[in-house]
Amino acid sequence: MSGARILVVDDDPQIRRVLKVTLAGQGFEVEDARNGEEALERLRSHRVDLVLLDINMPGMSGLDICRSVRAGSEVAVIMLTVRDEEADTVEALDAGADDYVTKPFKPSELLARIRAALRRSPGGQGPSGRLVLGPATIDFDTRQVTSRGRQARLTPKEFDLLRYLVAHANKVLSHRQLLQAVWGPDYGDQVDYLRVFVNQLRKKIEPKPSSPVYLLTEPWVGYRLNLPPDPR
Repeated sequence: MSGARILVVDDDPQIRRVLKVTLAGQGFEVEDARNGEEALERLRSHRVDLVLLDINMPGMSGLDICRSVRAGSEVAVIMLTVRDEEADTVEALDAGADDYVTKPFKPSELLARIRAALRRSPGGQGPSGRLVLGPATIDFDTRQVTSRGRQARLTPKEFDLLRYLVAHANKVLSHRQLLQAVWGPDYGDQVDYLRVFVNQLRKKIEPKPSSPVYLLTEPWVGYRLNLPPDPR
């Protein structure tokens, strides 16, 4: 994964300097931007594989930048935030971020998150086409969910997680198995982290996310996608 191009967006010049040195030392190509306008201009004019995006910036916020990026790109996005509240995490993921890292963070933690965000499940593996779950239709080719006239687009990690669950439908999958299959070998014990992503998926595929009927919790073990048999 070294050689990937990363755009660092933060209004703090010291953080930008530290991140550039750290990431360049790991073999990444690094560019930086001080604000949202600069970031969007860099994304229009350069190939970028991943964006490290501060959530709190003057002017155009990180959330607004992320929404603008997601409107036309599948580039990986990791939000940097000083707030460690689940509501803030959900807000970042709702905006389309693949992941989030809370400041202050260890370089090893950030690098693990970057590797996970850049990691994509090999193409052609797992389900394709469409899957109907009650009122929801999941289109694996466009990464969209349609339910009762409402459309939602899956982020890359939500898509990878759902595709893995569907590929192993009706089987109990442990937290560790899901984390390592979707995020990679650096993960395994982040149960609360996985729960956030599962809740995000439920909001997109379940008729009533608070009372799921498809993406089920197996207490103390993991999750199971309950896929009804094909009536045909």
